Amino acid sequence: MLVLDKIGWQLPEGDEILKNITLEVPDGKMTVVTGPNGGGKTSLAKIIAGLAMPTEGRLCLDGEDITSWDMTERARHGISYAFQQPVRFKGLTVRDLLEIAAEEKLGMERICRYLGEVGLCAEEYVDRVVDASLSGGEGKRIEIATVLARKNARIRVFDEPEAGIDLWSFTNLIEVFQRLKQQKGEALLVISHQERILEIADRIVVIAGGKVRTAGDREIILPRLLAEEKASRCPQKQERSCAK
Repeated sequence: MLVLDKIGWQLPEGDEILKNITLEVPDGKMTVVTGPNGGGKTSLAKIIAGLAMPTEGRLCLDGEDITSWDMTERARHGISYAFQQPVRFKGLTVRDLLEIAAEEKLGMERICRYLGEVGLCAEEYVDRVVDASLSGGEGKRIEIATVLARKNARIRVFDEPEAGIDLWSFTNLIEVFQRLKQQKGEALLVISHQERILEIADRIVVIAGGKVRTAGDREIILPRLLAEEKASRCPQKQERSCAK
């Protein structure tokens, strides 16, 4: 289990982005972090992946303090991360990235499986260079495929995986998450606003203003979120009705 204990993070100029974040990411569960834009969700994902270091608090993995570990050390211990905005790699092909993630040479059967899960044809993409020639959606799907290929992953972190992909690929992605949930001992942490992703979560954490507003089982949290969303739309409908 990954535990975040009173995590705080400030920018060098002093802006406080995360404030006293305490939560658990349990093994064998899918935890979805949601909330308003600018609330600190992506910052939290970067803290977990080791792309940023907290200014307060600590992170523990199975009881071991990993707060000082960088991204490489965390990756070695099974924490994998899919960026919200895919990174470009001049000179590296899709095959190269998948094999780096898997830490071994891959045959076409496995490459087809990883790329097929994100809606890409392996024959068309396996030798493509991961540079600016790829569209944003293509880069996003390849990024997700590398996380799926990670060997011995303990925690897979996906930052808004639905961004920039088409409906068919999104449907495939939902199926991928459902399969990953069935893998014993592996934790999923997904940053998302999408209701279909929230519907398959085991736990939902709502981050707003850099703080945990609420957290708990999907069966409890999701109905509240949907009711709040519905209520927020009602005044707008009433205003339009009065204007008529």
